[in-house]
Amino acid sequence: MRLVDERFTTVLAHDALRRGGRDARGRRAVVDKTAAALLLQGALDTERSTGQPSGELVGAAPGATG
Repeated sequence: MRLVDERFTTVLAHDALRRGGRDARGRRAVVDKTAAALLLQGALDTERSTGQPSGELVGAAPGATG
């Protein structure tokens, strides 16, 4: 399991939805899904560009690989 800091993703999601023309009520309905998509895309982009998985490995048994 990998730990990824997601604290700012909701802010980014609100901003993206606002720029896309969603009003406050419309943003509320989809902001969590949008934030999750942004988080996943960021992790995939990081792995693609660095060759290493995104985030910090946590909860691994001794000797286990990530």
